Amino acid sequence: MERYQKPKTENWTGRKSEQQLYLHEKIALLDLEKQAIPESSIVLLGYSCDEGVKRNQGRIGASKGPDLIRKAFSKMPNHLSSTTHIYDVGNIICADGDMENTQLELSQRVSKLLDKNNYPILLGGGHDIAYGHYNGLKKHFGQTKKIGIINFDAHFDLRSNKNENNSGTPFYQIGQDCMSENTDFMYLALGIRKDANDQILFKTANELGVNYIENSDFTLHNLAQIEKVLSKFIPQVDLLYVTIDLDGFSSAYAPGVSAPSPMGFSPDVVLKCLQHLFDSKKVVGIDIVEINPTHDIDNQTAKLAASLLHFAVHSL
Repeated sequence: MERYQKPKTENWTGRKSEQQLYLHEKIALLDLEKQAIPESSIVLLGYSCDEGVKRNQGRIGASKGPDLIRKAFSKMPNHLSSTTHIYDVGNIICADGDMENTQLELSQRVSKLLDKNNYPILLGGGHDIAYGHYNGLKKHFGQTKKIGIINFDAHFDLRSNKNENNSGTPFYQIGQDCMSENTDFMYLALGIRKDANDQILFKTANELGVNYIENSDFTLHNLAQIEKVLSKFIPQVDLLYVTIDLDGFSSAYAPGVSAPSPMGFSPDVVLKCLQHLFDSKKVVGIDIVEINPTHDIDNQTAKLAASLLHFAVHSL
């Protein structure tokens, strides 16, 4: 089954300036099957898969997310230097329901991009992207580097995969892998909601030694305390993998997700935390996940995702 889809020119449109004032004029498209990526480039790779959401009894539609984020991102202004190169290399797709092999393909692509000293930023897709992304990082950096996970999310995604893997199991899977490999499971979740996680999930988090900040405390007003938690976590790891689940945001900002809620967090506190993480110089992987264009309103969620992506690429 072919799992790679080359980038589409129709995703990159907008105002024309002839001075690369807009990102669609800056970004180049590249077919991974036919072209080599210049080293030290920022690379956008999509994960067009909502099989995990389907298995987790969520509202499907996330497979359309990567291209919708690109379309919103393409129209934004370009403030990157002329020496910064950024490429869209298309999507890893799951057209046959085989999420596990799609995750494997993703991990291999991520590892190869890192091998060439490139910086991949992944666009989802369901949060099952995390298992493939993390394993790609691990494959490249090896067992000697301790990778810490920072998850901006309403959910722990620590459901047991006893029956099957899905979008709610990726961090449980990583935790089990760490246990079998006798390595530390370093996981910090920001924005966890009690009304979105049952007692078993909180018990699992505590048993696995997961660090978390509940949504009631994940506010700009409480930023000093949040930064203390981050400052304690960051020195314990060599590298950071940052994953942003859009369903963690209030539906006032992100209505287009599988599990929307008005009780989520706001973009301002996330941006402050991201800056703190980027300042550490340890962030080696970023993804933005769980947009569901089918349920978006006036492309609000796509624009939020694009703004987060804009912040990330200009902070690297």
